[in-house]
Formats: sequence, structure tokens, C-alpha cells
Amino acid sequence: MKIINHKVAEKLISSKLILTVFLILFSTCLLAISSKIKIPFYPVPMTMQTFIVLSIGITLGPKLGFIALSTYLLEGLIGLPVFSGTPEKGMGVLYVLGPTGGYLVGYIVSAYLVGKINLNYAFPIRLIFLSLALSPAVG
Repeated sequence: MKIINHKVAEKLISSKLILTVFLILFSTCLLAISSKIKIPFYPVPMTMQTFIVLSIGITLGPKLGFIALSTYLLEGLIGLPVFSGTPEKGMGVLYVLGPTGGYLVGYIVSAYLVGKINLNYAFPIRLIFLSLALSPAVG
């Protein structure tokens, strides 16, 4: 009987891990797509990323939201063209050290804060807007 329970537990753990990895990769894909939808401003373009970042924080929670945004930043750091101005404005570390790098780091903090607020306060809109306002201030 223990062997059956052990196998079932292993299957559940592996399916949860697969789902978690899928959600993180899906989130980074959404971020990459949303970064390409932009209204040109100088030096920082306005994109749909802020909406997606907050959505990730709310839906995945603070821990997975933090991991998803960190994965997104890591993808960009290794040279994948996931950021708004890539490849035209440079790629990798060079892009992150530019004027939009602070926003990218702020996105990680923002997703974590929104996820934490959503867990603790049952979705008050004013706190979400407060975290939205803090996103550029952190970066």
C-alpha cells in the first residue's frame, strides 16, 4: 500500500512542478509580447508590460510572481530579445544598464508587492495603484 501512495505522491509532485514551470514560462512569454506593444516616448517607451506585471503578481502570488519576473529579467540578461527596444537598442546587460533597467528591476518588486497585497487584503484597488506608483520609484 505504501508503494502505491508513494507513486501517487510522486506523480502529483511532478505534475505540480510541470504546471509551475509552464506558468512561469507562459508569464515570461506574455511579458515579452507585451513589451513589443508600445507607444514611443523618449527615453522610456510606454508599453503594456505594467498591466501584465500586475496581472502576474495577482494571479501567481508573491513567490511565483517574483520568480516569473526574475526569470524574465534573466532571459533578457542572457541576450534574448524580450525587452521593449531589443534588438534595436542593444541586448543583454547593456540594455539593462540603460534608462529602462530600473523599471525592469522595479517590475520584480511590483509583482511581489501586488501578490502579497492580494493575499493579505483581499484585492483592494487603492493598494494595487499604490504598488503601481512604487514600481518606477524602486527602479
